[in-house]
Amino acid sequence: MIEVKNLVKDYGGHLAVKNASFTIRDGEIVGFLGPNGAGKSTTMNILTGYLSATSGSVSVDGYDIVEYPHEAKKRIGYLPELPPLYTDMTVGEYLNFCYDLKKVTLPRKPHLEEICRLVRIDNVYKRQIKNLSKGYRQRVGIAQALIGNPDVLILDEPTVGLDPVQIIEIRNLIAQLGKNHTVILSSHILSEIQAVCERIIIINKGVIVADGMASELSHSLSQDHSLTARIEGPKAEVMKLIASIRGVDTVTATGAKDGKALEYRILPLDGVDIRKALFDRLADRHWPLIALSSNELTLEEIFVRLASDENTEFVLKMQEKKEAEQNEADADQTETEENN
Repeated sequence: MIEVKNLVKDYGGHLAVKNASFTIRDGEIVGFLGPNGAGKSTTMNILTGYLSATSGSVSVDGYDIVEYPHEAKKRIGYLPELPPLYTDMTVGEYLNFCYDLKKVTLPRKPHLEEICRLVRIDNVYKRQIKNLSKGYRQRVGIAQALIGNPDVLILDEPTVGLDPVQIIEIRNLIAQLGKNHTVILSSHILSEIQAVCERIIIINKGVIVADGMASELSHSLSQDHSLTARIEGPKAEVMKLIASIRGVDTVTATGAKDGKALEYRILPLDGVDIRKALFDRLADRHWPLIALSSNELTLEEIFVRLASDENTEFVLKMQEKKEAEQNEADADQTETEENN
């Protein structure tokens, strides 16, 4: 659906984006992470056609954003960090204005009514936007992004400034939208990203430093792949039962207690998921499993590690080395063809 190749944005000698490349497939919900000034908003603005790239390309559903801007942009719904709202308009007036601005051909009334029901703003349709709460304004911003039923939704910090209840409501809405749209979500709230996103892209100093499932990144970066389990039952028998489960490498009792439950450290063989088997075997013996958690890196720890300056410099050097090797290979091939 979205293909980004060797994207570069140079602001008068300051490289905001450095050779960024990634592909986002249909139906994915992707979290786009990075510290302040990392190049997130610049990249998202280029994806929407709001900014031009210095070099590289962006295509949406096969349409290059520069060569076919109308075709590419009509497939994108965009919510900037500050929603572009005209606060003196009512919600209905604003949505109708956006409908006309986007030159939508879908039946106006049923289309707007469906969007309002989806984002739950039908009850404020006739109210002026300036009289709405921050949460409702964000919903109106998402509603304008949905006008025209775009295939891709790009949401830049959609929950910034919201209270905890509003954050949960917007998070649930994003998860629902992800069932019918490709979603790119930028946020500083890591728990929000982890709750709704299937895949994570991390950028720092304009460099894409990681791209993958959160679980994959955690597994590849973690040195400790063990599980910690709290189980009620006789210690010796519990350890014997766990050790007998296929895929368990080692099991040790840590000595920690939680009421009647003891804590155990379980190390599975690489690539083996023993959680279901562990639950089933304990349930057969009527030994309660009070808690089970992974000791691999959390998303916050992944972010801190991958967004460090040291890691970014390493990734950039590897990219430069790969580019130099490719240029050398291309030059050799050209020379060979000329000699022949």
